Amino acid sequence: EGADGSGRSTQIARLVQWLEGCGHATVQVGLKRSTLVSEELERAKQGNILSHITLSLFYATDFADQLENIILPALKAGFMVLADRYIYTLMVRDLVRGMDEAWLKNVYGIALVPDAVFYLNVPPEQLVQRNFQKNHTLDYWESGMDVGLSRDMFDCFLQYQALVEKQFRRLQSTYGFTIVSGERSVEEINAELQEKIEVVLVGK
Repeated sequence: EGADGSGRSTQIARLVQWLEGCGHATVQVGLKRSTLVSEELERAKQGNILSHITLSLFYATDFADQLENIILPALKAGFMVLADRYIYTLMVRDLVRGMDEAWLKNVYGIALVPDAVFYLNVPPEQLVQRNFQKNHTLDYWESGMDVGLSRDMFDCFLQYQALVEKQFRRLQSTYGFTIVSGERSVEEINAELQEKIEVVLVGK
């Protein structure tokens, strides 16, 4: 788990290479990867007019389709499934947008409990820099502009990502995921993730 610019995708790619090098077959899933609704979701987001409930249900459908058609079959076939963001990101985003937590728990009650969850935490100020370096702009939704925290996208991004981080820390006690500092080098973060994953694999 982690915001855009936190280094998730880089770490996933390295973990896949490492795990497959150790003889494990892997499958990757993530947000907007469902063949059923991913393209429709991306098109719907372009207008920046989706209601919070509609946006939430779009993402829930995207997840449910991947669960049924990718995650469950892969696990049954003996693959390791790595998720580049799972339901916790979706829940946190919706909580920041004022959605009811009990409702969200019901919606995502179909989700499997992962063997391990890692949240790459990067301060909002660093996320801004990384996003500008990569994309030269900020994303409307990743900035939380629909939440109405500020008319200025830069300021809104900082406030929104701070609220996201706060919700992740709050949910940690409920779901027991590991918070990993994303401020270090790629190599240092990857070494920590490998070490923690090895512990999980030994216990399987």
